[in-house]
Amino acid sequence: MFEKILIANRGEIACRVIKTARKMGLKTVAVYSDADKHALHVEMADEAVHIGPPQANQSYIVIDRIMEAIAKSGAQAVHPGYGFLSENAKFAEALDKAGVAFIGPPKGAIEAMGDKITSKKIAQEAGVSTVPGYMGLINDADEAVRISQQVGYPVMIKASAGGGGKGMRIAWNDRDCREGFQSSKNEAANSFGDDRIFIEKFVTQPRHIEIQVLCDAHGNGIYLNERECSIQRRNQKVVEEAPSPFLDAATRKAMGEQSVALAKAVGYTSAGTVEFIVDGDRNFYFLEMNTRLQVEHPVTELITGVDLVEQMIRVASGEPLSISQDDVKIDGWAIENRLYAEDPYRNFLPSIGRLTRYRPPAEGPLGDGIVRNDTGVYEGGEISMYYDPMIAKLCTWAPTRAQAIEVMRNALDSFEVEGIGHNLPFVAAVMDHPKFIAGEMTTAFIAEEYPDGFDGVTLEDAHLRRVAAAAAAMNRVAEIRRTRVTGTLGNHERRVGSDWVVSLQASEFTVKIAADHGGSTVRFEDGAEIRVEGAWTPGMSLARMTVDGESLVLKVDKITQGFRLRTRGADLKVNIRSPRQAELARLMPEKLPPDTSRLLLCPMPGLIVKIDVEEGQEVQEGQALCTVEAMKMENILRAEKTGVVAKINAGPGDSLAVDDVIMEFE
Repeated sequence: MFEKILIANRGEIACRVIKTARKMGLKTVAVYSDADKHALHVEMADEAVHIGPPQANQSYIVIDRIMEAIAKSGAQAVHPGYGFLSENAKFAEALDKAGVAFIGPPKGAIEAMGDKITSKKIAQEAGVSTVPGYMGLINDADEAVRISQQVGYPVMIKASAGGGGKGMRIAWNDRDCREGFQSSKNEAANSFGDDRIFIEKFVTQPRHIEIQVLCDAHGNGIYLNERECSIQRRNQKVVEEAPSPFLDAATRKAMGEQSVALAKAVGYTSAGTVEFIVDGDRNFYFLEMNTRLQVEHPVTELITGVDLVEQMIRVASGEPLSISQDDVKIDGWAIENRLYAEDPYRNFLPSIGRLTRYRPPAEGPLGDGIVRNDTGVYEGGEISMYYDPMIAKLCTWAPTRAQAIEVMRNALDSFEVEGIGHNLPFVAAVMDHPKFIAGEMTTAFIAEEYPDGFDGVTLEDAHLRRVAAAAAAMNRVAEIRRTRVTGTLGNHERRVGSDWVVSLQASEFTVKIAADHGGSTVRFEDGAEIRVEGAWTPGMSLARMTVDGESLVLKVDKITQGFRLRTRGADLKVNIRSPRQAELARLMPEKLPPDTSRLLLCPMPGLIVKIDVEEGQEVQEGQALCTVEAMKMENILRAEKTGVVAKINAGPGDSLAVDDVIMEFE
């Protein structure tokens, strides 16, 4: 067994590997760029080596920089995590020449299966059903259009060396194909140092289900069941679970055995994942093989009890697998939600900045299940524009799927993140969506259920009443506290009334509060009563209450005449006023937002890659205006209506903040 391991990665996956290495008694070495000098993985490791500037293509994916760090630290093995150099055969070869173990598959397997084009050819030769497409290399956009027309739209444009949603675009027509081809090449080059592109038919209404495999160098191979990864946005997974609510035992066995056979055919060792598209009749088609540890591996660990990182380390050190296929069971249900630094209210555009508040729920037992949070950040840390926007993976386990969902709901409501835009409200909404609850989702779930983007959650009346009652009870506590401040005038004692008007989400409730030592009873004007119990002190950012006998967790911010409350994906401005105050508030005019219809505003912090128009040029609705890059993703900004460009305020290479004016129109 090795004594010291270097982790050639950053963020949560580096922290994850360090945890297992520490458990095994192994020393760890972190690498870091200028942007990651104070990162959590650097703090957690036993030692750390600086490897260059913030840009990944000048640090984390420069093989020579990593090799220098290995030599400097004396590490005997390298775990690559996912992304960066994890599926780079040249890196594996360089390690082999240096006599350093690669905690991953051999170079030949990476070349055979890590390359999407080659892996499909091997799968076809092995008799595996694959998605129709063009497996050759594509030289330019014109050729991409010709091939797409032959395959038939819609098509998926994909980076051959890709993964994690990078270098992937769906094209529905020739224009999409031309733009998508170039963006995919650029993203692939920036993320993987390889800009080769291929095209395949995009299968509509598919489910994305993958099989986790584990093989050693002694001819042993097993599969650790499947993961359902159908809820995706921009081809990047958002919610994963294990097992799949769709597969039956026979399909699971067939997919698993086929995956192991494919892995053995290329001499695969270590942990790997075989991805499939599965249709409504449970026909499955080989998609690709990821020759690395997957982002979503925790859900497999939670239902099998197998530490995949530990197994990877042991296999790399030459040990045979200590478990057989018969040892692999399905114990309960696990769900993972990826926390991204993306603003769901701005079409999920990247959000960077400082985490002024970062308080994840405590790991361990919660309700009927268990909470696990894999993260690479901390309160006060900064989210950089240079790397992937994922900052944490919140996982829950419970005996049943319904219980795992409920534990996840409470965990999401307890997760406090401030300072950046993030997708917690969105994944909370998904957990309550009828299609997700029923397990009836496809990869088109987000596009179909949120076609106009995500603009928050509208709570049902019963839940809204519970929140209103809780807010009224909290307001009473705050009002009583305000009566006890020092410096009040003598003989002018302030009294707290029992009648209040609670306004939230376009609804207004008139309530009367009766309180005792155990809590408050909130009576609505229609006679309904709701009992509120729980401890909350003004100034606390989280309220845990029991309302009508059910648990309710609220994120709390004080505002004038009320609170900002967030729960179950809803972001609520709750005004609590006396009847007279409420009467006067109804007479107040509403402040209108400024008119920005003649401005193209930068929707996210990012770098201008290209300006597609000139001053004085007439543009049509839907025409590309410019390209902005942030967190390794290119975003094309388009004209919302016909107009003439009056002024361009930014050019290629400029770094912009949110709402900076890129161009103005007549």
